[in-house]
Amino acid sequence: MIKGFFIAAPSVIRVSEKFSLGVKVLGDVYDCPPACYYPNQKIPQQKGRFNLSPRGIIFKDHVLPDWRGTIIIEGDESYDGPIEYSFANERGIFEGDTRAIARVDGLTFDQPGFHFLTIRDPISGVSGVSNPIFVCEKEPEEMLFWGDLHCHTIFSDGIRCPEELYSFAKNESFLDIFALSDHAESLTDRQWDYFVEVANDYYQPYSFVTFIGFEWTNHRLGHRNIYYPGDYGPILRPDDPAYDRLEKIWEAAEEHKALVIPHHSANAVMGVDWHLGHDPKVERLVEIYSIWGNSERPAWQGNPRPIRVLRGEREGRHVVDGLAMGYQMGFIGGGDIHDGRPGDELHSLQKRPEEYRLLWRQGLMGVWAKRLTREDIFEALYDRRVFATSNVRVFLRFSVCDAPMGTAIRHAGPRTIRCQAASEVPFASLEIIRNGRVIRRLEPKKCILNLSFTDEGSGGSDYYYVRLIRVDGEIAWSSPVWVKT
Repeated sequence: MIKGFFIAAPSVIRVSEKFSLGVKVLGDVYDCPPACYYPNQKIPQQKGRFNLSPRGIIFKDHVLPDWRGTIIIEGDESYDGPIEYSFANERGIFEGDTRAIARVDGLTFDQPGFHFLTIRDPISGVSGVSNPIFVCEKEPEEMLFWGDLHCHTIFSDGIRCPEELYSFAKNESFLDIFALSDHAESLTDRQWDYFVEVANDYYQPYSFVTFIGFEWTNHRLGHRNIYYPGDYGPILRPDDPAYDRLEKIWEAAEEHKALVIPHHSANAVMGVDWHLGHDPKVERLVEIYSIWGNSERPAWQGNPRPIRVLRGEREGRHVVDGLAMGYQMGFIGGGDIHDGRPGDELHSLQKRPEEYRLLWRQGLMGVWAKRLTREDIFEALYDRRVFATSNVRVFLRFSVCDAPMGTAIRHAGPRTIRCQAASEVPFASLEIIRNGRVIRRLEPKKCILNLSFTDEGSGGSDYYYVRLIRVDGEIAWSSPVWVKT
């Protein structure tokens, strides 16, 4: 029985540019236990040998197997493309795979502006709406790409092998950007070489960008993910005396032009003590949201998704605390995926570990970049041209004095603040934050927003960002813009 659809459309296209739509037909969630002697032994596959972890995490799925129906595709008057699509000849993505997963090709819009597509099952009436598609009259200067840089494998405390996770991110979550970030202390040197090679194997310029990365895991000093811009980088283990302090990993990251990204900063056990320092050359970003929860601000300040596991939150460790200390960090959302489903996780349905029932939806990052290549995406990450969401593909632009999110500027006098946002679900609220305080709040109940206003500033150094909450509770945050007078 159809329960819904997973739909992924490109966020930015040109007028009359042909594009494809990723569609999965969803039903009830079911277990996919490991199968050592499954007839198809090739990797990747759905019923693989690595679908169960020692902690009891089991691979789950919710795509309907053997569904061979037809979907209806509906758009506005500017839509040109197929009006129906049959799954009769679809066979999933693996050899022997019968699930209802497809990329529908040959779709276009002939008018600029925001557009949406509706997918409907004509028999049950079940329908779903795509993420917003912004159609440009001319060649856009930047494109909006979607990614997740935080995922664990069977080699540490997750499930599934690297090939299966890259394949899932690309072919089942329809992501543009993906990286593994397994715990460095769990990997041998030869395993690290294997991780590097798989990342390089799956990199397809202009189609699918991968990065080489790992997690530096230290409860006392805070967890950090490290990503390299090219096709190789050394593994830095926290139990190695050469890399057992923050200053050492910052130095190594600078040497290799890597990025260091703190995550779940607000947690009491494995969070980040901002007073231990910050390196602005390599710590350009912070993972503000993941399955663990929202590290932006404390629950008592209105955070609807605080971290609830491992003793919950600790005061002084939230992202706003780091910003208040002058740290200039852009925001990304990440998965911290352990259930083998980057971009479409089902953690809270796991029976074990029990604390997984207290987890939230994963995060995603939106990246504004010129092209879908390692070089361009890494440059956008370094420049903080990114924003975070709770696994929804919200369109978001934010600027102060025409300086886009992630930039630091000097400006005397009033500041013009602009926000453009769109979503398939209406926005319940839009809040502009300056130096940790809301200075403008709207309750638009609309799917498309355009805001412009003037702020006088505080008289000193300020940072601004936007927080959007949809009526279904999903959230998006722009990276800040920093302004000095």
